[in-house]
Amino acid sequence: MAGTSDTVADDDALYVLTAVLLTPAQFPSLLGDDYPAACAALTLEPYDEGYGLVLGQDGSGARWTVVVEDVSLVAVAIAAWDCGMEYDLSPDDRSVVCSLPGWPLAVGVAAPGVAAPHDPLPEPEAEGTDPAPLAPPDTESWGPAQRRMGADEIAHQWVAWREQIDDETAFITPGGADGAGGKDGDDVDAEEDSADADAGPEGEDQDDELNAAAKVEPKAEVDVEADSAAGGAGKADTGAEAESDGSDATAENPAKETPSGVHPGVRRALAEARAYVDTPPPPGRVRSSFATGDARMLRADGPGWSLVARTDDIAFILLDEEPGEVLPVGRGTRLPGLLKALDALAVRPG
Repeated sequence: MAGTSDTVADDDALYVLTAVLLTPAQFPSLLGDDYPAACAALTLEPYDEGYGLVLGQDGSGARWTVVVEDVSLVAVAIAAWDCGMEYDLSPDDRSVVCSLPGWPLAVGVAAPGVAAPHDPLPEPEAEGTDPAPLAPPDTESWGPAQRRMGADEIAHQWVAWREQIDDETAFITPGGADGAGGKDGDDVDAEEDSADADAGPEGEDQDDELNAAAKVEPKAEVDVEADSAAGGAGKADTGAEAESDGSDATAENPAKETPSGVHPGVRRALAEARAYVDTPPPPGRVRSSFATGDARMLRADGPGWSLVARTDDIAFILLDEEPGEVLPVGRGTRLPGLLKALDALAVRPG
């Protein structure tokens, strides 16, 4: 493999543009809800140790994704690039698992001295058996990929999103009790009974974090680009003019309060997340990463929903059926226990 500072085209060289990790704890979430799903999108076996994905161009300018087993080497390269340092990512040929045509993620840079990025031509000898070139999932319209990307963006910009909700609103529980118990000696159970009666026939099954969510439902446009989902991605210093790749994507119009009842999608997402505690989901479905202080940042996904939360704070939920909307879940008295249980089963970066 060659660094992109080389300007003499060599058809056998791969000019490295960027790299991402594909591990149970860190993978491009736009590829799937969990690690096995992300691997399946690339026709790879969900190897426990994971892979490194090296994206680049060959001497003709064709896009290639080289899958390698040397995860540590790729992680070091990403860390160096994120710090603005040069790093020549050249995995040993013995660690190469396969080379796949195309790129699974959008890349906003190109190698100098070669043709513009394009999909490689099929091999004549393959007689139509070549795999179809990889391409990023469609993110123009709202769907699972965009929903997961939005949740990733909230995790990356937690402070900006959290500032839109004051503590009084975020931590409210039925009857005005705070998240730690009754207020001014009020009986929390009695307050919950009152809230359940107001909630209707299904109210008796609701946890107080759901009732907290009923008090406020900030809605926000999630404006992110595809590459913001490539968790752990880094770019080589190419010297080329880079287009926006979404890594600096920000959410717009966050948190406009709109009182409403408990959204059935929020109810479903929390119930399914709680079920993960009893029946652990596939690897990567729940992920835990560093946050400030002693807290952890949690990301969880399920059919049609994504959750992002801090273990010492509230949660946000995004739903397929609510395009561009972000639904906060107040802390209450049971959400802390749920987040703690999810953190205990979550996979973490090594």
